[in-house]
Amino acid sequence: MPEDLDPVFKALADPTRRAILDALRTGPQNTGSLVEQFPNLSRFAVMKHIDVLREANLIVTQAQGRQRIHSLNAVPLRQMYERWVSPFQELWASQLTELQRRFDQPPTNRPKGT
Repeated sequence: MPEDLDPVFKALADPTRRAILDALRTGPQNTGSLVEQFPNLSRFAVMKHIDVLREANLIVTQAQGRQRIHSLNAVPLRQMYERWVSPFQELWASQLTELQRRFDQPPTNRPKGT
């Protein structure tokens, strides 16, 4: 595989990290803003999740003075989609098309008793 997607799958395996990505879909946020959205987690825990997401290249962090601004990087998600979702989507689409074709065929005459 040309790209190593294991870190992406590892990062996405955790619901908190997926929630952080969801939060970043609306736009860049600083660490404090992200921490506020997870009141049941410590600042340290949220920062560890951010580190995992950064290592998977799912977020990009830029320093602005003393703040760290985090942005969503959708490129690894697109790579994952192209590598894993798209090929299976085509497979299922062709199988469903074949199933529809069979349902649309007129019934064949079968001998009685079978």
